Amino acid sequence: MKFPTKLLALALLLPLLPSCKKELNVNADWKDITVVYGLLNQNDTAHYLRITKAFLGPGNALDFAKIPDSSYYHDSLAVRMEEWNGSTLLKTFLFRDTLLTDKEAGDSVFYFPEQIVYKTKGTLNVDNIYRIFIVNTNTGKEITAETELVHPFTIERPLPPPAKATFQAGKTTQTIWYTAQNGRRYQLLIRFHYIEYQIADTSQKEDKYVDWLIFSNIKSQNLDGGVKMEYPVSGDAFFIVLGGNIPVNPNVTRAARDAEYIFTVAADDLNTYMEVTEPSNSLIQERPPFTNIVNGIGLFSSRYNNRVDNSRVLQISDMTKAELKTNPNTMNLGF
Repeated sequence: MKFPTKLLALALLLPLLPSCKKELNVNADWKDITVVYGLLNQNDTAHYLRITKAFLGPGNALDFAKIPDSSYYHDSLAVRMEEWNGSTLLKTFLFRDTLLTDKEAGDSVFYFPEQIVYKTKGTLNVDNIYRIFIVNTNTGKEITAETELVHPFTIERPLPPPAKATFQAGKTTQTIWYTAQNGRRYQLLIRFHYIEYQIADTSQKEDKYVDWLIFSNIKSQNLDGGVKMEYPVSGDAFFIVLGGNIPVNPNVTRAARDAEYIFTVAADDLNTYMEVTEPSNSLIQERPPFTNIVNGIGLFSSRYNNRVDNSRVLQISDMTKAELKTNPNTMNLGF
């Protein structure tokens, strides 16, 4: 096979041409991308926003993540939240940057233990809409978002005190509630509180607890509220969870105190964000990102729990206390 003359000539000339740059620049031109995360809860008296900027640079991104200047805007943001009822502006909340000093290390990818968040205080009204406005005073760029609040809801089971929390091996109890207006996803966590005494000196005692997640992804079909929902709680699982989370210690005795039923409800946007970020159990691993931040990325939504308005903190029944002493999973724990 003959090699074409023109191609052969070009091949001979290539070594004489100036070599092209072999490094590929994967970093695009810098662009200000504001990242916002905030969840409102009307039971809180202080409200927080985490506002940072996306970053990109040459080298290892993990190294950049550990540098606060890579993410912070410092003094260049003006942040406020407005409370609206229909077309009427009722109130304006001003956010101030606040330094938190107790951020856990986690996997040490991001800087710790300090972080800057934006904080305001005030009472929220479940009947109103809340809109945030973030203005970069250096560039004039404005980022906005809005959310409704999740309303309180009715818990039918368990009953409030003087009812007691009873768990029996081989039996289940029903939790029954009615959905909240603007609430989409429901989680129930039972927090078992107990007191631990040192045998050598019973005046030395410590309050402890074990968290038992019952469910975290029960979803309402609509946002109107008032729909009856229920879920069984296994008595067997109660003793298994305690046995797996409380270590055997011959130097202590323990006394069961109470069980706190903590329902947490996520608004619709928070549920959607959770759905697109939680691990996929299908072959389709890549899902579109979700954000409800205008001119930025992130999430501004709401959640609610019943710890203030409709708390359920129930003393442990005598029947359950007796079984803690005899159940194979807990008999060696000193109850």
